[in-house]
Amino acid sequence: MKRKIYDKLVEWKKQNGKTALLVEGARRVGKSYIVEEFAKKNYKSYILIDFAFTPDEIKNLFYEYGNNLDMLFMYLQEFYHVTLYERDTLFIFDEVQFCPRARSLIKHLVADGRYDYVETGSLISIHKNVKDILIPSEERKITMHPMDFEEFLWAMGNDTLMDFVRNCFNAKKPLMDIMHRRVMDYYKQYLIVGGMPQVVLEYLQSKSFSEADKIKRDLLNLYRDVIRKHADEINLKVEQIFDTIPSQLQKHEKKFNLSSMDENARFRNYEGAFYWLNDAGLINIAYNTTEPNIGLGQRIDDNSLKCYFFDTGLLLSLVFNERELAKEEIYKKILFDKLSFNEGIIFENVVAQSLVSTGKKLYFFSKYNHETSNDTMEIDFLITKDSITNKHNIIPIEVKSGERYTYSSLNKLKNKYQDYLDKAIIVHNKDLKIENDILYLPIYMVSLL
Repeated sequence: MKRKIYDKLVEWKKQNGKTALLVEGARRVGKSYIVEEFAKKNYKSYILIDFAFTPDEIKNLFYEYGNNLDMLFMYLQEFYHVTLYERDTLFIFDEVQFCPRARSLIKHLVADGRYDYVETGSLISIHKNVKDILIPSEERKITMHPMDFEEFLWAMGNDTLMDFVRNCFNAKKPLMDIMHRRVMDYYKQYLIVGGMPQVVLEYLQSKSFSEADKIKRDLLNLYRDVIRKHADEINLKVEQIFDTIPSQLQKHEKKFNLSSMDENARFRNYEGAFYWLNDAGLINIAYNTTEPNIGLGQRIDDNSLKCYFFDTGLLLSLVFNERELAKEEIYKKILFDKLSFNEGIIFENVVAQSLVSTGKKLYFFSKYNHETSNDTMEIDFLITKDSITNKHNIIPIEVKSGERYTYSSLNKLKNKYQDYLDKAIIVHNKDLKIENDILYLPIYMVSLL
């Protein structure tokens, strides 16, 4: 499947071996696949060492011959039956967290200069297995996320539709009814299936939401197993948060409420569990900023956060009938707008996912004043403009899934912080329009912000 991260790999190769590249991300987002595709198309030869399954005798080579790279390369060449070509061979250290010594040798391997090196690994294990090694400064990191909507369209065989959407976004023009409906039909499929490559592949082959749902539930069970294995003494708290996310997002105010799990719970007791899930790439955390101004991350309330699932398709499987497979009819009713449920949970989650996939950090604005309602407001997301000016740098975003909605919080924010704010955005399921100095943005355009 075509992935955007591929172009970043190509750009990295042009630097002619000055750094190694670490591709990190949650389990099963497609890291190993895309790196091997890159190797096949851009190098004369490559050696893929999967440290999760490679024998100990190969791992031991990195210990025994770390100071004798000629011998190391000779053994690896013979074991894998691959000819090495100077400046035209790529070594792939897959699941590098299972051989910390190989990662610690990156500094010397890069300095040697004969070959290129790409590492892949699951986030939490990479962060965990660094106790006794020196993290190489020659290691550049990029994070891989689930497939975004455009990548989903590519997988569906449509290479042009998102270009049309992008042109309309840049011109701030509506798509018009027939094209908007067509894009929304695809987008609803994306919401249901999600962006995990294994799930998308199953959907392409079977054309069945329920068959794709089986893969999603296998992945959810895999992540629970990872939590139990790697979260150590906080595994119960981590799993509790993991399973509670759908119910937390269904509240009107989606801030994570610890008291719903334990009335005596305090954030300081669960802080490590939230950070563990975030490091594992399984959630996207949004922090409450105390002022909608430049430097959103400098003004946050650490005790107030929202917790979004890293893939909306997986979240939907959590929402519907957790213990049994959701019926095909349920998903088809969602597809054709025949099922009444709280779509807000799905819409807001996919907006968070879309923003994170473009490299943005998540912030929201929540303020309560029991003395005056004018100071009580809740804004779903705040992002910073790409080009900073003296004023009007913050873009407030409200997500609306229903047919009718109010603007009370947005109006109060604009009145109080008008010098800080750029044009407000309301994300909805309708076509693009600009009205009363508000940009109404169809949900499939969020990734273009």
